[in-house]
Amino acid sequence: MEYYQGMSWPDRIVIDPEILAGKPVVRGTRLAVEFILDLLAAGEPEADILSNYPGLTHDDVLACLAYASHLAHEYRAYPLPV
Repeated sequence: MEYYQGMSWPDRIVIDPEILAGKPVVRGTRLAVEFILDLLAAGEPEADILSNYPGLTHDDVLACLAYASHLAHEYRAYPLPV
């Protein structure tokens, strides 16, 4: 599912081999999705993240979370053949 609280993450997350070696970034920035997720996982309040990175919006942060959710839903582990 690509939607998180009514928002489609592909509207805000870009994967371009010319930007940060193809890492997913927030559109219009050079901020990697993994960087934003790392900040959130470390307990950094969203308000502080938005204050430190003025080009970032609340919807961008939600898009990062939606992208992570998308990846978690897509991941499958398959047993190795014996």
